[in-house]
Amino acid sequence: MTLPVVVRDLLPEDLERCGWSGSPLHLAAVAKELTRVRAGEVDYLAVCPPSGLPVAIGAVDHVDRPGVGKLFQLVVHPALRSCGLGTRLIAAAEHRVRVRGLAHAEIDVEEDNSRARALYERLGYVAYGSAPVGWDEERTDGSVTRYETVCTLMRKRLP
Repeated sequence: MTLPVVVRDLLPEDLERCGWSGSPLHLAAVAKELTRVRAGEVDYLAVCPPSGLPVAIGAVDHVDRPGVGKLFQLVVHPALRSCGLGTRLIAAAEHRVRVRGLAHAEIDVEEDNSRARALYERLGYVAYGSAPVGWDEERTDGSVTRYETVCTLMRKRLP
C-alpha cells in the first residue's frame, strides 16, 4: 500500500505534534531554527500524509557553509522508517538548495550511524572528512548532559 505524502514548510504550530522526533530540548532547538526561517537562512521541511501531521522533518542551512546547503536535523518517525520518507525529505531539501543556485549539498552523519550513512551514500553523497561535534541532550529524568561524537562529512554535487 502506498500512502501519498506532501512536503511542505514546517510551521511552529507543528512542533506540538513532533514529540516523536526527540526530547523537549531537541524541539526547542527546532523552534530556534524556525526563527532563522523568517530570516531566510534556513528552510525547515515536513513530510506529511493526508492527515497533515508531520512524519518526517529536516532542515537546510544556507549560511553555515558558504556555497553549499547543509542538511541537518533530519528525522523520520520511528514507526515509518524504511518507507522512503527520508529519501523524499532529502530530495525536497536538495531542491531547496538548487533553487538558491547552490551546486552542492552537505550532510554530517555520526560515525556509528551506519544506517543513515548507507542512505546518504545510496543518494549520491560522498565522504570527504570528519569532525568532532557536540550538543546537549535531555535525559528521561529531565537532566541535561553533553553528547560528544565524531561525524563523517558528506557532500553531493547537485545536477
